[in-house]
Amino acid sequence: MEKQVIPEVVLNSGHSMPLIGFGTASNSSPPDLSSIIVQAIELGYRHIDTAALYGTEGFVGQAVAQALEQGVIKSRSDVFITSKLWCLDADHDLVLPALKKTLRNLGLDYVDLYLVHWPARLKEGSDIKFSKENVLPFDMRGTWEAMEECCRLGLAKSIGVSNFSNKKVSEILSYATIPPAVNQVSLRWVYEQGVSLIVKSFKKQRLKENLQIFDWELTQKELDKISQLPQTKAVSGDFLVSPNGPYKSVEDIWDDDV
Repeated sequence: MEKQVIPEVVLNSGHSMPLIGFGTASNSSPPDLSSIIVQAIELGYRHIDTAALYGTEGFVGQAVAQALEQGVIKSRSDVFITSKLWCLDADHDLVLPALKKTLRNLGLDYVDLYLVHWPARLKEGSDIKFSKENVLPFDMRGTWEAMEECCRLGLAKSIGVSNFSNKKVSEILSYATIPPAVNQVSLRWVYEQGVSLIVKSFKKQRLKENLQIFDWELTQKELDKISQLPQTKAVSGDFLVSPNGPYKSVEDIWDDDV
């Protein structure tokens, strides 16, 4: 099977990350997801993105094991695995146990990148369809200190955030001893801005097509035209707006980066 070599970027942690990753978020994961991920690895994908919320960590772990067994990859270090801390565990004392659970799901000793999924905390027992009463105050500093401990223990090679505004990232930088290596956000067009991207499809042909971006590029006219399109958040985070939590509006979540 023809394999595409994907360029990498060196993070501030010193570790390299493939610029294109395969995303596993889905409302209903196909039962053969692990086989689909193996196909993606065969095509050249080396960055697999999952999260505790997605319920796909087990599939990712199975796929890595299968790829090793089939000789598609030679060692665990040949793939870059990203997972994310869900809001239920966004608390200083819950971060490390949450990562250890993720590692059990994956069947791995470490993740390459561990992200705080959203700058928010939810009550225990809440699911994605939670009510506004489930939103709790969020201790960003305490949560980040626990993320740093995960990194020091070698359970996460790099750490970062997801869906954080520039202001919130700056706040973390003001006290972090290990700065975030990544801020994963939803963007319309990314590669030609020098940004790493996560693509998703469970169909082999589309998986292949998503990698066919290295032998052509947009013209400056096309780039300018895209830049002029109205910008909106693909996921606004409005589900975190609550009188009980830290965010009273979507603007509070993004600090006006909307």
